[in-house]
Amino acid sequence: MAKKRVNARTQKGALTAEEAEELFSTVDHSGHSDEERARRQRAHRREKGVSLDVDPLSGDDPSGSNVDRTITRTAVAFVLIFLVIVVAGQVAFGLIRRFNTANLSDEATVSTVADALRGGVEWGGGFTQFPQDFSVQEADENTGRIEVTVIDTSSSGALECFSTAQVQATALAVNALLNPDINTVVYHVNVHANENGDMERSELFGFLKPTGDVTSFVTFVWTKTQSATGVNFSCTIAGINDKVQAELRDQVTTSLTPVSLGSGDE
Repeated sequence: MAKKRVNARTQKGALTAEEAEELFSTVDHSGHSDEERARRQRAHRREKGVSLDVDPLSGDDPSGSNVDRTITRTAVAFVLIFLVIVVAGQVAFGLIRRFNTANLSDEATVSTVADALRGGVEWGGGFTQFPQDFSVQEADENTGRIEVTVIDTSSSGALECFSTAQVQATALAVNALLNPDINTVVYHVNVHANENGDMERSELFGFLKPTGDVTSFVTFVWTKTQSATGVNFSCTIAGINDKVQAELRDQVTTSLTPVSLGSGDE
């Protein structure tokens, strides 16, 4: 009997299923069944800036299900801005490089040749840079001669050093020989060698310089001569020691190669 009385007291005043359904059908998203009270509370919240009404069934979809569109627009805008910055940087770098690139066909002096070795030269539709360690022995339009020396610290072997130096010497020489007052360009290439005579190179992205003795590797001599058929540019390779000459011959020549690398003086 006691249990029945407790259940009766608990259920007294409880809503029936029909009454509960009717009540909740009048409750809006603010939690009020009184529309006027709900309207005043929403207005008060808007004035205080405390919260905004959220209607999950709204066509504007303020619930946030359109967040993927926002993320996509933001990502596209970021990529476009990044591309604009990259392109602008490349254009600016190209303009600065062209402005600082020496043109030895206009003027060949110690200063302009040093600028060319420091900043690089345009040649063959491209851009050629030179080793950081260099010196200019002569650059005189009166004698028609340019002579420089560079120290290669980036090549890992004789073949790499030879091919890189040949490109660099050609770029500098052609740029200079276009000057009517320059007829000869001498390009000496030195390297660091250890006690066994092997080449040393920089390490750790160039921060650690080689410490071996500086020794001569190769010399390129470019000359300009005039003939009845026009102007001739010619290159003589000299100064290669027997060890390097044998190594290069094994790598770049065959039994059918008619020209051998010489080690004579310029």
